[in-house]
Amino acid sequence: MTSKALATVSVDDRARRRIVWTLFTISAFGSTGYLAAVTAGTLAAAEIAGSAAPGGFPTATSTLGTAMAASLLSILMVRTGRRPGLLVGIGIGVFGGAVALAGVLVASLPLLLLGSGLAGFANGSAQLGRYVAADMFPAARRASTIGTVVWGSTVGAVIGPSLVAPAGQVATALGLPALAGTYAATVMFIGLGWLVAFVFLRPEPYRLADASHAEREVERAPSAPLAALIRRPTVIVAFAALATGQVVMMLIMTMTPLHLAGHGHGLTIIGVVLSAHVLGMFALSPLSGRLTDRFGSPRIIGVGFAILAASALMAAAAPPAESGLLIVALFLLGFGWNLGFVAGSALLTRDLRLAERTRVQGVADGLVWTTAAAAGVASGLIVAGTSYSTLGLLGIGLLLPAAGLLIAWRRSLAVPRAA
Repeated sequence: MTSKALATVSVDDRARRRIVWTLFTISAFGSTGYLAAVTAGTLAAAEIAGSAAPGGFPTATSTLGTAMAASLLSILMVRTGRRPGLLVGIGIGVFGGAVALAGVLVASLPLLLLGSGLAGFANGSAQLGRYVAADMFPAARRASTIGTVVWGSTVGAVIGPSLVAPAGQVATALGLPALAGTYAATVMFIGLGWLVAFVFLRPEPYRLADASHAEREVERAPSAPLAALIRRPTVIVAFAALATGQVVMMLIMTMTPLHLAGHGHGLTIIGVVLSAHVLGMFALSPLSGRLTDRFGSPRIIGVGFAILAASALMAAAAPPAESGLLIVALFLLGFGWNLGFVAGSALLTRDLRLAERTRVQGVADGLVWTTAAAAGVASGLIVAGTSYSTLGLLGIGLLLPAAGLLIAWRRSLAVPRAA
């Protein structure tokens, strides 16, 4: 390799590292603004409507907005590139935060819900960032790269919900509704994410794609139809890992605060349990990435399923009057999800050309966030009709088919093909 070629590789490597940390920062800012809005959404909807009935609507619409963003932005990215797609998605999120802020100021529930849905585009963009980062590295490093970008959400998970009180105090001092301060913070943080993307997300990440995949793109082979791509066994297993982990986590996590409150636990204990859960969801993402690169996606998905099953059983069996076991269960619930999320995402980067990956990944995230919204709604209905313990048992039941699919797929890979 010539000295000029070596210099080019060095420059490209520096650009790749900068873009990974840019995507980490976008994830941190975007998740901070998004989670601040999600935290305030329940309170804002109930306050505007004068009833607790629509309290879950903002969260549901923002989750559906995330799902829509994943599908629509992936189509845009195939046509225009990763950078324009992310800038459009985050920009829509900024606009959504402003619309939700207007909804709070004029006490309009439709505006609040519309803004919440559009703000979900910022979250969808940040989530797609993990695939943008993975594109730039060879297969042996993709999971670690995905884990680094997902790790950025730890910042938002810690800071976002904590913004409600201080932002409310500032808004009140200015003569505005308290929750208007939270949505102003949402606009500010998502806006900072957009500014970081605009300044530092360059060159176009597709230009820095891993050389082996870039070479395949040059071949100009016709891209397979989306339906054919989704039917590939590797894609099916990745979809199952991502969607099943999301559903099991949402089923149990959504109703845990209400379960604790109903058995006499105060906000302090509820906060500790949820903090443990968030810690499990995001803080160990780099570890999940390294384990996946070391042992492969199939094994780590299997470990994630096992941890999810154990956490679901612990949550179902935890004595309602005691919180210790539930703290451990919710931490493991988050960590099991994270293992499946990182390993499943890495699996979607295999055996697909760049354009194909982008299309399939958008469908995958759309599926994940749609099932998340459905699971959140179903969780309350199940507890109302049965009990909290039923959620854990149902979670185990949902994991069994996905685990069976994973095992069957791994066995099929071990069977030598006929010549």
